[in-house]
Amino acid sequence: MTRRITRKLWLLAALLTVLALVAAGCGNDDDDAGGAAVETPAPTEAPEPMDDEPEPEPEPAPTEPPIDMELQALLDTFDANGDGTLTIGVAAAGPRDDQGYYQALVDFAEEFSAVNGFAPPIVSDNIGAAEAAQAMSDLAAQGVDVILVGASEIAEPLADLTEQYPDIFWYCNCGAGFPETPGLAQATDWGAPIHYTAGVAMGAALQDHGGDTAVFLGCCDLGFEKEAYNATVYGLQSVDPSFTMEYVATGAFPFDFDNSANATAALTNAIAEGATLSYAYLGGALNPVGQLATDEGIAVFAAGPGDICSRDDGINWTGSIVFDAGRYARIVLPLIIGGELTEGSTYQFPTAPGLNGGELCDPSAAAEALLADAFEAVTTDGELLGVLGGISAEAYGGG
Repeated sequence: MTRRITRKLWLLAALLTVLALVAAGCGNDDDDAGGAAVETPAPTEAPEPMDDEPEPEPEPAPTEPPIDMELQALLDTFDANGDGTLTIGVAAAGPRDDQGYYQALVDFAEEFSAVNGFAPPIVSDNIGAAEAAQAMSDLAAQGVDVILVGASEIAEPLADLTEQYPDIFWYCNCGAGFPETPGLAQATDWGAPIHYTAGVAMGAALQDHGGDTAVFLGCCDLGFEKEAYNATVYGLQSVDPSFTMEYVATGAFPFDFDNSANATAALTNAIAEGATLSYAYLGGALNPVGQLATDEGIAVFAAGPGDICSRDDGINWTGSIVFDAGRYARIVLPLIIGGELTEGSTYQFPTAPGLNGGELCDPSAAAEALLADAFEAVTTDGELLGVLGGISAEAYGGG
């Protein structure tokens, strides 16, 4: 079937302009796509303004449209198989119910489909890199019209799959980035500035709650973890140079962010050695670590979801480092419909408060001010951007 999106692109853009429904936008998760080379361009250092020039204003974050976009007629254009409804497929590298990064995308697909009267989404989760081609092929064969791929770690087969299933619209929330592919629309972010704001948030939390030692609980020292850890430490020590953070791998290589037994054992050891703050850069092991930290009375940060501070889950979350796949999808979907993000192109999210980066639950005024300054710095401070570019380059083997 000839793809309807291509035929009607001009119509979609015109209608969206009339309806004024497309969110204005400017513009970690995951990398190491099953061994494929993932290039993350190191940003160039921003030039210092001239004495007679004003400081550049930070670009605004994309606004988040309502999940009911009133686009039924336009979304019907995605009906690749002509069955009269829109069926979204979700391909997730981790558990669909991890309460973290992967579930955020699943929850978005379920809520969006329900609110707009579409078919329930079909979810394939716990996909490993080795079986990604078969798992996503099986998903594509179930009559889906759009497939949302939840991480670049399972993106390697997409060059072949997008050719094999050209009528499906393929979108990847590819975090650190995946090489542009003709049949794939993708959205990325830059992990280093996101995690610089994370470190500042954690430094502010240590100042408020006491202690000087933190632990970063991850998987297995992957490239994007190195970027996240080193940028977090840089932000943490910008608050107080005496603050320290240790990285601890808790999973099997590669992409095992779900080993609750290892993660909780690592946190227990870290607490015994004096840690008063933990960062759970984890998937399925996120909540067990959060609960243990709560039981032990130490500060704890989550990685990924944007709703941490509003949860009533019995965990005393100190904050979250947000790179929420559902929040991202909610913003890029109107851009896809409007022709601003097409297959073969990439949209990069800025680092901005309310979109991604460090968030504190019930922060003190001093902590709030520190975090606000950090967000401004990652958009205006050329020297800082140069440092963060170096952190990214080193993490991905570029220097």
